[in-house]
Amino acid sequence: MRVLAIDTALAACSAAVLDTVFGGVIASESLPMVRGHAEALIPLIARVMARAELGFFDIDRVTVTTGPGSFTGLRVGISAARGIALAADKPAFGVSTLSAYAAPHLAEDKTVSVIAAIDARHCHVYLQVFGPSGRTALAPRLAPLSEAVRAVSEAPCRLVGSAARAVAKQIPSDAPAPLKVDTRDAPDIDWVARMGAVLPEGQSPPNPQYLRAPDAQPQNAAQLPRR
Repeated sequence: MRVLAIDTALAACSAAVLDTVFGGVIASESLPMVRGHAEALIPLIARVMARAELGFFDIDRVTVTTGPGSFTGLRVGISAARGIALAADKPAFGVSTLSAYAAPHLAEDKTVSVIAAIDARHCHVYLQVFGPSGRTALAPRLAPLSEAVRAVSEAPCRLVGSAARAVAKQIPSDAPAPLKVDTRDAPDIDWVARMGAVLPEGQSPPNPQYLRAPDAQPQNAAQLPRR
């Protein structure tokens, strides 16, 4: 199976091609960026496909991170994934950004919990707790930073995500420190591809998971009355 993976959910613009017959990722590229994903993504995908020596019709499925993350970034990545899948007549799948963060740590050791925390600003995080064997112990949610600190302080765990550093700084001195703190600003695109390869057919559509309302809201008072 050949999978094209795309991630523009957070502070990177990334794409990768995984070939399960070949045995792994055959081409990938990731550019750190906070904004500008719309301009960077399509040329980046073209470079990755060229290095893989494949056309879009050679891909079996497209996988994209669906959030939580930047509202604009999510729309850019999901639109590109849907467009490529439609044009090539291939299925498209969505992968949670929180799950993508946790995946390499769960693959390394399934016996210890993983807490994924993404910066949601205003002293809040997007939070998910993965228990042993990767089962969800706390479903994805928008939570105060203090809730993430409590979750990390309860038992030995691994902490990952763009908010990991901020959470770790708030842990009380008498609480157990995380066994590992991974502060990368975006998930590993290679793992987004690996996750996409094992998703069952017909499941996990590429729909955005915002988990919060946008900061920018229409000003109803300024609307003109309808006639």
